[in-house]
Amino acid sequence: MRTSDHLCCAGWPCTDVRHEGFVVPGVEINPELISVILVSEAAPSTKGHYYYEPGSPLFAQTTMQAFQDAGFHVSSVDELLDVGVYLTTAVKCSKTGYGLQSRTVQECSHLLEAEINMFRHAHALLLMGDVAIKAINYIARRRGEGRVLPAGSTYRIRGGEYYFRHMRVFPSYLQAGPSYFIEKSKRTMISEDIAAALALVR
Repeated sequence: MRTSDHLCCAGWPCTDVRHEGFVVPGVEINPELISVILVSEAAPSTKGHYYYEPGSPLFAQTTMQAFQDAGFHVSSVDELLDVGVYLTTAVKCSKTGYGLQSRTVQECSHLLEAEINMFRHAHALLLMGDVAIKAINYIARRRGEGRVLPAGSTYRIRGGEYYFRHMRVFPSYLQAGPSYFIEKSKRTMISEDIAAALALVR
């Protein structure tokens, strides 16, 4: 299965993203083998930096470092897929500025919901940053399930026990892109959250 064969945007309603930067995973995946879904913020400004692009894309580099910091020694996105970790973004287009409008996150959460629904055997959901957290809360409230994660800083809600349908949810910080290298304390927390999610599915 290729996720890209099943997801497309209808109408391109968002105004604070670059629609030509739209990208979803286009690699061959066996959905029955996916046990962990990692959701980061948005597609990169340069498509070549996306997780599944050839070479050594930036999103893959920082994510590999995060998993290595968590004691999980992998050297490629393909290796992560092989052990059941799927990487995607909450917003499928690249940003035009620093932040994203709530309406954009809400619109794109429809695509994220359809994407997550493809992986019925996933048991852990890593939400890397505020945008991913917000997107999951939009999905849950739209379905009448109430918010998954409480309001408040990620620092305060980390470590709590949260669930989205059949998955344990781990709120964390953004691991994709250059911001990963800025704050060492956040890197430590990211590695702890990844380790906790991996321990659950192992």
